Amino acid sequence: MRNVLAYVPRGQHQMVAAAIRTVFVQEDQATAQAQWRQVADGLRSRFPKAAALMDEAEADVLAHMAFPREHWAQIASTNPLERVHKEIKRRTDVVGIFPDEAAIVRLVGALLAEQTDEWHVTRRYMSLETLAEVIGSDEPEKPVQATLAASS
Repeated sequence: MRNVLAYVPRGQHQMVAAAIRTVFVQEDQATAQAQWRQVADGLRSRFPKAAALMDEAEADVLAHMAFPREHWAQIASTNPLERVHKEIKRRTDVVGIFPDEAAIVRLVGALLAEQTDEWHVTRRYMSLETLAEVIGSDEPEKPVQATLAASS
C-alpha cells in the first residue's frame, strides 16, 4: 500500500487506499484478482506509475489467497517477523560491540532457533487440521512431525 501511495498525490491517498482495500475483502483468489485488475485499470489514466506497480506486484500481494481462508490473516501479516526483528535488535543492543562476524551469526542464529522451537512447541500459529489441507494429508500430525524432525 505504501509503495503504491508513493506515486499518488497526498490528497488522493484515502481514495486510492480505499480502492485497494476492496481487493482484500473478496471471498476468493479469483475474485480478488479480478478486483485487483479493475482497481489497477481505474488508476492507470490518472496514476500510471501506481498502476504499473500494481501490475508488477499482483502475484506477490495476492499469493496468500492460494491457501485456505483460515490462514490468510497469518500469512499476510508481518507481525511475527517484526516481533522477531525487535527481539534481535533488543538482544544485539545489549551486547553493543561484537568481536567478529561469527559472534553475530551465533547470537542471531540462537535467537532464531529459540523462536522456531517456541512456535513449534508452545504456539500454534496455524492449526494442524488446516495445515493438513494445504499439504494434502489425511493425518494432520504426521506431516508436521516429519517437518519438525527434519528441522532438528
